[in-house]
Amino acid sequence: MVAKNRISGIICEFNPLHNGHAALLKHLRQDADDRTVCVMSGNFVQRGEAAVLDKWSRTRLALENGADLVLELPLPWAMAGAERFALGGVSLLAALGGVDRLAFGSECGETTPLLRIAEYLLSPQFSADIRPHLAAGLPFAAARGKAIEKALGADCAALNEQPNNILGIEYCKALTKRGSMITPYTIPRVAVGHDAQNVSGRFASASLLRRLSAEGEDISPFVPENTNARIGELRGEKRYPANIRYLERAVLAFLVTLSPERLRTVPDVSEGIENRILAAAGTAPSLEALYDAVKTKRYSHARIRRIVLSAFLGLTDDLPATLPYLRVLGMNERGAEILRTAKPTLPYVTRPADVKKLSADAQRIFALEARADDLYGFCTEHRRPAGLDYTEKLIRL
Repeated sequence: MVAKNRISGIICEFNPLHNGHAALLKHLRQDADDRTVCVMSGNFVQRGEAAVLDKWSRTRLALENGADLVLELPLPWAMAGAERFALGGVSLLAALGGVDRLAFGSECGETTPLLRIAEYLLSPQFSADIRPHLAAGLPFAAARGKAIEKALGADCAALNEQPNNILGIEYCKALTKRGSMITPYTIPRVAVGHDAQNVSGRFASASLLRRLSAEGEDISPFVPENTNARIGELRGEKRYPANIRYLERAVLAFLVTLSPERLRTVPDVSEGIENRILAAAGTAPSLEALYDAVKTKRYSHARIRRIVLSAFLGLTDDLPATLPYLRVLGMNERGAEILRTAKPTLPYVTRPADVKKLSADAQRIFALEARADDLYGFCTEHRRPAGLDYTEKLIRL
């Protein structure tokens, strides 16, 4: 029996929103009463990069393609590894209240094996099983795979090697840790994988589309018409695609002024990696060269990018550990109804005046977000004005 007035949550980046994303949004609208809430990263994303489209454009595109309400995942969680990223998104949906299921694409298209792996990863057995592999010098991801294979078999270990499955497992872990009543719901990822550099019909991965956009290629066959139109508008204004390379020298200059003690306060820094970063920053001609020089078996490119960008954006490990507010970026009438009937456990931020009512910790997070968005304004050939987090209006469709 299909639930009426069901609310589905999606944790997303929409970087950019492509045909696969549109297909998921359409799929979730199985009944006229179904509604969808998106928890979306802001202008900087999990890979330690600038989003190619600004968050206001992506919010409008999400609403035009089937979302009803778009909430912003605050910067410290949007810029984190998969575990913290997933926990932040799940926590926002739980704080909103009334969300029935968390929807995501995965390579396997089944929640049962993902939940099984998640439960194992949260168990004391996993902590014991992974220890000898780490002691042997394996990177954490490889050691985790070895532990899963021993405990659950080769099939589960294979699932854990696929990027969307991995994120799905983290969603399941977050739901389990919170004891949430939200149900995980997955559908097979349409046609192409997360980082695939090939196309299948009208479908292509977001990473491929970002690369093609950076090279000036036409991506219109693989994105909804409104995404293509917005890209065209911003490209004409020389504000698409956004890329951290416009801030490259500023980031490198910032790094050479840092002390090891200051860099050690950045989230995810450990094992002396700060010394490798600062040494590379002294001579690296580009950020890519720095990442290549610093990369180790234990530190992936993505993790190094996050550390470097987190340092530049002012993130520190003494920030509040829990989400401080529900920032509403946009909604339609159905989304407004969700807000009217919800019983949130966090305060809403729908306009700049709401920020003044927040706690000191919450205001600190919002100020960091606003500062980051001002820096994002320099990530395109023609910069955007500063202060948009305090002046841009809530998007209503």
